[in-house]
Amino acid sequence: MRPVLATLLGSLTLTACADHSASLQPSTDNTITASEISSGLHHPWSLAFVTDKEWLVTERRGTLRRLVDGKLQGPPISGVPEVAAVGQGGLLDMALHPDFANNQRLYLSYSKPCGEDGGTTAVGYGLYQQGSLNDFRDVYVAEKSCTRTAKHFGGRILFDDAGHLFLTIGDRGQRERAQDTSDPAGSVLRLHDDGRIPQDNPLTDQAGKAAEIWSWGHRNPQGLAMHPQTGKPWLNEHGPRGGDEINAIEPGINYGWPVITYGREYYGPSIGDTEKKGYAQPLLHWTPSIAPSGMAFITSNRYPGWEGDAVNGALKLAHLNKVTFNGLTPTGEVRLLLEREERIRDVRQGPDGYLYLLTDSSNGKLLRLEPAQ
Repeated sequence: MRPVLATLLGSLTLTACADHSASLQPSTDNTITASEISSGLHHPWSLAFVTDKEWLVTERRGTLRRLVDGKLQGPPISGVPEVAAVGQGGLLDMALHPDFANNQRLYLSYSKPCGEDGGTTAVGYGLYQQGSLNDFRDVYVAEKSCTRTAKHFGGRILFDDAGHLFLTIGDRGQRERAQDTSDPAGSVLRLHDDGRIPQDNPLTDQAGKAAEIWSWGHRNPQGLAMHPQTGKPWLNEHGPRGGDEINAIEPGINYGWPVITYGREYYGPSIGDTEKKGYAQPLLHWTPSIAPSGMAFITSNRYPGWEGDAVNGALKLAHLNKVTFNGLTPTGEVRLLLEREERIRDVRQGPDGYLYLLTDSSNGKLLRLEPAQ
């Protein structure tokens, strides 16, 4: 699809989405519990399933851990790139290449040291086999996003069915950058698996633009998942004081930050409008904030009646958040595991169909969500 056509279709989607924005009245469900699979993880960030028995976990401090049959192996796996483990930065997300069985490529996103005590978002891959990561190489480094602000790295990565690699980058704490399409900050990027820019990206024919950008106007996307029916990426992202969002991502669309937002300054005043022509409305906003992180769609039958629902970790309000959608319209929200009072960083559906969660602490845990009895 050529960029002009993609942008036209995107504008139609933007108009359609404008009628769907909602903030729901959540309910709670105390019948759902979680069992502890492993502990002793240091601020774990991402979980990947190499096989049914072998799983990997990234720790933000820059270490990659291996679990076999649910048991944490030591020491950490070598071959991980040097990270800027400051503030919100460090070793972040992880994804297996769609053809991992043949090429052994394990992709990692991380905050890469740059400049004088600075960092930027980068993604690359190494060859992983039986507890060893070798020949790591970057495929993309957001050079223009290098800054000493140690926050809003984004860093979620995802492959689509065609093998394109999506990467989120936050606004790096400098909100105006999210509206500057010559700068990848505050954007969702779309790349080939080797870092090349697809020719059908929406900005490839526009001089002076960052052609890797797929969508922009994002504050700090912390969850990214492929919708099981449409095959398109959805994300959650942090607002400031309120205004966390779920968005269905389309190419060439401006999602508004900071021109439109349902959030406010931390000290009280409003930031922008809540709606404005030319900017996409979120499908859902959380006000007050839950600080969403990690996102997955449920496709298994382990949790009857939940198929197709979106689940999101919550850091600030420390729970697992489940949202039901009818198409693009959110119809219900349930908050789970509130009694545990644990920050949930990542959510993944495992090979066995169960949901697995990572808790964010210096003694982080791997949990399995148990169905209601």
